[in-house]
Amino acid sequence: MMIARWSIDAKFGYKQKVLDLMQNWVSEIGPQVGLNSDKLRILTGSVGALESTIQVEHLIEDLTELNQTWEKLATIEAHRQWGQDMEPFVVSGTNRWQIFRVVD
Repeated sequence: MMIARWSIDAKFGYKQKVLDLMQNWVSEIGPQVGLNSDKLRILTGSVGALESTIQVEHLIEDLTELNQTWEKLATIEAHRQWGQDMEPFVVSGTNRWQIFRVVD
């Protein structure tokens, strides 16, 4: 089992807007590629992290599953539109992926 963590930073004053867009993605787009709310969670910076940081964690079986998810997302028009809707509210260049192995 693995955790794929996507992280971005919201522009000053737009954190709630970015959180709203992320929650919309989780409820509307994620299920189209098999990522239901039981496999996703949204985190935000609090203590020792930038307050503007917003992360989404995806629970995945392996890197093959992650790649298949990305390939499916690339075909979904709503995902492309979501990215365009999100762009004005995030700090350019802050998006990044991190992959963690779950230790049982």
